[in-house]
Amino acid sequence: MTTQRLSSFHPPRRTLLGPGPSDMNPRVMAALAQPAIGYLDPAFVTMMEEIKELLRYAYQTTNPLTFPLSGPGSVGMEACFVNLVEPGDKVIVCRNGVFGGRMIENVERCGGTPVILEETWGEPIEPQKLADLLKAHPDTKIVAFVHAETSTGAQSDAQALCDLARQHGALTIVDCVTSLGGTPVAVDDWQADATYSGSQKCLSCTPGLSPVSYSERAVAKVKARTNNPNAGKVQSWFMDLNLVLSYWGETARTYHHTAPGNSLYALHEALLLLKEEGLENAWARHRSNHEALKAGAEAMGLKYVVKEAARLPQLNSVYIPEGIDDLAVRKTLLNDYNIEIGAGLGPLAGKIWRFGLMGYSSQPTNVLLLLSALSAVLGEMGYRHEAGAAEAAAHHAYAAQHAEAAQSKRAAG
Repeated sequence: MTTQRLSSFHPPRRTLLGPGPSDMNPRVMAALAQPAIGYLDPAFVTMMEEIKELLRYAYQTTNPLTFPLSGPGSVGMEACFVNLVEPGDKVIVCRNGVFGGRMIENVERCGGTPVILEETWGEPIEPQKLADLLKAHPDTKIVAFVHAETSTGAQSDAQALCDLARQHGALTIVDCVTSLGGTPVAVDDWQADATYSGSQKCLSCTPGLSPVSYSERAVAKVKARTNNPNAGKVQSWFMDLNLVLSYWGETARTYHHTAPGNSLYALHEALLLLKEEGLENAWARHRSNHEALKAGAEAMGLKYVVKEAARLPQLNSVYIPEGIDDLAVRKTLLNDYNIEIGAGLGPLAGKIWRFGLMGYSSQPTNVLLLLSALSAVLGEMGYRHEAGAAEAAAHHAYAAQHAEAAQSKRAAG
């Protein structure tokens, strides 16, 4: 076996403009470096309570059971399903991309019966299709859907879908992994029952935490399982809410697992930054940078996958121009410009690029950097377009936004 001299790892400096993770604010990185303390230390417990309060703000909810799970967004997804789906439960799963497909897998592993609402990739879930399925399956226990489908950049109408589920007596599981912090998420207004997200996207924290929020109806169903001989125990010990409640609940803490302390420091700081900026300002910032990126991309002749009305500002999917090598472009952006973008998934692999403008990565400097670098790379590969047109279009978009804001300010007196 060949031996090699090992040394400390120092990652290259990248600009993260893919589907996640996003760049972290220096304040978040500094929080990661703070000293570790015990997870039952009174100071740590105080921080935990503040995280719950900040997450309730981010989710726009009063749900007491709103907290970060120790694990990525996939753990948040699985936790919602293993706790709420009992053997034999009929679950309507809306699939319009990769992550709806993962929901189906979870239903099956929990012993539930999935009823699949198929939607074209890149399209939002059509509420009328859900209404029709609910009428055809009146015994549906749960409706599950992805609010912001990361594989395509399509956003569905969560309010409409939750309303339909509730009207038919079904609980809802909502994937907010890519939407939380970047586009409006309103758990209480939607009356969503179980929502989950990830720390590394629009919250711009380190990967490895999954904020979740459960309604009183969801908590009641989980607690009722203990009295239902047909339901059995929640199939995951680690994610069983009956056990996690003793650690993240409102009363005295009991040991459940060793919490990832430094990651929670970072999440606390990331959520504090979101609170300081204000949710509406964060949503507006993502929208502003999206509009500039869109102007530049279209000036290069790039076509968006998702129709404008359902387009996520923080996840921009465009078709790769004919004759252009997908992998070669992404490798050149990474190696020559230190920019990471995302590839297509599933049936869209090799057909689209995904540009992320998430959290701290959503800045005008990054929009202009990406447009300039992409224009140069495409030009080198023979793609015909006007050099400098993309950057100019983005500048014009920003100028128009500033002028509109100034006019609104004058009109308001």
